[in-house]
Amino acid sequence: MSSAKLDEKNSRINLDTQNAEQGLSQLVLTVIELLRQLVERQALRRVDGGTLTEEEIEKLGVALMNLDIKMDELKEIFELNDEDLNIDLGPLGNLL
Repeated sequence: MSSAKLDEKNSRINLDTQNAEQGLSQLVLTVIELLRQLVERQALRRVDGGTLTEEEIEKLGVALMNLDIKMDELKEIFELNDEDLNIDLGPLGNLL
């Protein structure tokens, strides 16, 4: 369903604000989820590489858990699920 329609008489675009808001929230949360996954992978590499202290590992784990909880809250607020954030990139496959 399109969130915008062209008004032929006035040559203006009429936005469906509900769909526009939903689409924008989906895009923003998708970008945040992508960045979260990249940060998590980098953190795991650093843990596996032995470059972090036990205290840094603990802080990193807590931060990643808190971010995961916050993402779940935001998905609930905007009525999105994990599948909604996995954008299909056509021949490249899914984003996440």
